[in-house]
Amino acid sequence: MISLSTKVDDMVEVPPPEDPEAALAAVVALRRLANQLERAAVDHALRQGWTWAHIGQALGISAQAAHKKLAQKIAQEKDET
Repeated sequence: MISLSTKVDDMVEVPPPEDPEAALAAVVALRRLANQLERAAVDHALRQGWTWAHIGQALGISAQAAHKKLAQKIAQEKDET
């Protein structure tokens, strides 16, 4: 899992717009990074005592949607460590 303090600039180099293949690869990399950051932030929030309702509100989704999307992934990551 990545640190919340890791800078995006340090992780992904933005390709020039004239290289569509590299640009699309960067999109995929950014999606993966965004998902990792979301899981890390939610895991941290849960450790700080936040409820799924509070997390969902912060993410702009319902508590149920947040839980469905993230709870199992976070638990799996904890089991892998």
